[in-house]
Amino acid sequence: MSSQTKESIEFELLTTSQQIADLARTLSAESDIAIDTESNSRHGYPEKVCLIQVATKSHVYLIDTLAVDDMAPFGEVLADESVMKVAQGAEYDVRCLDRQWGFRIRNLFDTAIAARFVGMERTGLSALIETLLGVTIPKLARLQKSDWARRPLSPEALSYAATDVSHLLDLRKILDSKLRALSRSTWAAEEFERTEDIRYTGPDPDTAFLSIKGSRKLNGQQKAVLKRLFSVREAEARQRDRPPYFVLPHETLLLLASEPKSDLASIPALKRQHRSRLGRQLRTAIQQGFTDPPIKNPPRSRGIPTTPITIERLQKLKKWRLKLGEQLTLDPALLWPMASLERLAKSPHTLDAELGSPDVRRWQREEFAAALGAALG
Repeated sequence: MSSQTKESIEFELLTTSQQIADLARTLSAESDIAIDTESNSRHGYPEKVCLIQVATKSHVYLIDTLAVDDMAPFGEVLADESVMKVAQGAEYDVRCLDRQWGFRIRNLFDTAIAARFVGMERTGLSALIETLLGVTIPKLARLQKSDWARRPLSPEALSYAATDVSHLLDLRKILDSKLRALSRSTWAAEEFERTEDIRYTGPDPDTAFLSIKGSRKLNGQQKAVLKRLFSVREAEARQRDRPPYFVLPHETLLLLASEPKSDLASIPALKRQHRSRLGRQLRTAIQQGFTDPPIKNPPRSRGIPTTPITIERLQKLKKWRLKLGEQLTLDPALLWPMASLERLAKSPHTLDAELGSPDVRRWQREEFAAALGAALG
């Protein structure tokens, strides 16, 4: 097994719109390319894509997206169905590209998804490169967690980014061969298509504050205060270009909402800020929250109640899926959605309708619907 240093990968750094236009023409002539992205979610707010890595069979390109004005030609390549895009765990990349530019990826091959469908347990990029290519790549936590928006990027960071994308095309060849040998190519392909269709959905400003753990335990007036405090923190995070939690922890917002008469100076996260503009805004938010109408928790969806019979039926369905996974050497979660099994446990007579559920894949219906019906009895 060989060990590869990050400095061994050669790459070209692109920083102008003309270079992107030229790259797009080059990539359009390729049958497949590898892509990856680096964002600054740990350091900036709202997060942004700071670097895009692209690999062909012979070259690696790093796109400095903070320097390039016009990324549209690259977006056209992503949408070109004649060029396969190979990525690792692409769901996050798909959302980021949609959020920032409205780009769509077509003809995707996700190596992490493919690895799951050939029965691999370790599906992280480093693990796949080591297992399938015999190459060990050092992973440095400080680079994984670094601020990709800082400029200039160090040679070490650039080499790290280039290394991540440089092996994806080789991984795709091996995984595609394994999928074909197992007759699972169509299974994986449907999952690739589902990943392509993922879109970024921003938080609802009216209900985003309820995402804070513990918020539902507050009474109606306290929730109104929390909503005001949440909005203040959101605005401050955008102004500072810092993730909201680093402006004020969730726990501090909950404390102020539940104990609004607290002395800000006595709260650890506010000791140095209680007399600042932020401190004044928080006090105003608390006062406004007390004049706002109380907020009720959103109603919980009420389905068919759980009974001992439905619990027993669900256990039976889980055992069916687990046994199927053992037979195929696959993660049982791939074989049938748990949400679907839970619905069937409560309403077994709805199997025909359930087969049309968006949760259920075409390949699952074709391969396992009959066996599922038998398991339901």
